[in-house]
Formats: sequence, C-alpha cells, structure tokens
Amino acid sequence: MKVLKSIFNFYLNSSIHVALAVYAMTWITLVQFDLPYSKNVLYFIFFASISGYNFVKYFGLAKFHHRSLANWLKIIQVFSAIAFLLMGYYFFQLNSNVWILIVVLGLITFLYAIPLIPKKYLFDDQQNLREVGGAKVYIIALVWSLVTVLIPVLNTYVEISADVFITVLQRFCFVIVLMLPFEIRDLKYDSLKLATIPQKIGTKKTKIIGLLLLLVFLFLEFLKVKNDYSSIISTLIITLLTLMLLVLSSEKQSKYYSAFLVEAIPIVWLLILLLFS
Repeated sequence: MKVLKSIFNFYLNSSIHVALAVYAMTWITLVQFDLPYSKNVLYFIFFASISGYNFVKYFGLAKFHHRSLANWLKIIQVFSAIAFLLMGYYFFQLNSNVWILIVVLGLITFLYAIPLIPKKYLFDDQQNLREVGGAKVYIIALVWSLVTVLIPVLNTYVEISADVFITVLQRFCFVIVLMLPFEIRDLKYDSLKLATIPQKIGTKKTKIIGLLLLLVFLFLEFLKVKNDYSSIISTLIITLLTLMLLVLSSEKQSKYYSAFLVEAIPIVWLLILLLFS
C-alpha cells in the first residue's frame, strides 16, 4: 500500500496528472474541429506541460537547495530533463507556423517563475509574473487556452474562424473555474500580496463568480457555427460536474481533492466527448 501511495504521489508531484489534463483538452479541440489525431501535437504538449509545470514548481527549491535535494526531487529533476528533451524532439515535428506562438508561451512560462520583472510592478521582491497581484489565475488560464486551442488548430493550417475565438474564450473561462478550488484551498497559506480571487471577495462570492463563468462557458457553446449533439451534451455534463466540485471545495479539502479530482475534469470531458462522438 505504501508503494502504491508513493507511486501515486510521484504521479501528482511530477505533473503527469496535470499534463494529461492539458493533453486531454488539446485532444478535445481536435475532436471538436474534426481534426485528425496528431501524435506530434499531443506529445509535444504533454511533455511541454511536464517540463513547464515542474520548472515553475521546483525552480526555487532546486536553486537554493541544490546540494541537499531530497531523493524524490532529484528523481523529478531527471524525469523533467527527459521530458524536456522529448518536448524538444516533438517541437521540430510541428509545422513551423506554430513555433512563434510556442516561443511566446514559453517566454511567459519562464517569466512566471524567474525573478526578472521590475519591482515597481510587484507587491514584493519576488519579481516574477507569479507574484503580480491577482494575475496568477489569468496567466495560467491564458496559457492553457492558447496551448490547447491555437496550437492544434494552427498546426493543421485550419482557418482561424469565429468558432476558434469562441473556443479560446470558453477555455479561458473554464480554466479560471478549475483554478478556483486551488485558490480556496490555499486561502490560509497564500500571501495577501498575491490578491487571489478568494482573498479579495471571499469563498462564497468566489463560487458565485465560478458559477457565472460556467454559465458563460456553456452559453458560448451555442454561439458556435459548427456544433453538434455530442459537443453540447458533453459540455453540459462537464459544466455540471465542474460546478459540483467547485461548490464542494473548501479550505479544509483533502490534499487530493484539487490536485487529483479537479484536475481530472478535462480527462473526464475527453472521455465523455469520445463516448458520444
């Protein structure tokens, strides 16, 4: 049992789970726009997610405790390095018209973790985008929405239609809602300088904001020129599931509630969409 728990914790701590969520949302885009399954796009995004998330999460630890790293962190470092190399391989398998977008998103991820931002834009001395008051959730939502929608679309030379813009906006709203249980969980731990949504308006109003964003997310589905039964039904189901997990979230939630259940929602969404397609 202890071994299984260690494996499961590694699965979460090494960002495999969140990478599968990003992978799933990208595959959802392929299905929704009737694009062929693209191993190169999906594998690139999967390994890029592992590399990016582990870089953001563990950069500070590796920087200041390099000689005394715990064994689990050393293993994650090696794992991340392998993921980075695979990311580089699949990057060059993509069409060149997505390279600029990927570089820009990579730069945002870099600035999210590295202290290079002028102090006059910040509330403390961290000097990275992660510490800009109130910006964290929106930066993550922006990156997720552009990665999971624009990269697969641009890689296949599909026209950037109104449906593409609607889908980007949908994903932006959806990812913000996915982040809210995490912000509620961390309410008593986060510095007030971060100015997270629950810190500014409280848990109850945060959930109301989440409900409104989910209604926008669902409503936008009906504005698409091209939608079908499977897409509408899967969107409705995932809206209700996400709302349920948001309502049930609290500061005293289980350590796996957000890290596993909430982050599994995109994976469930993909499975539902494939089932109905």
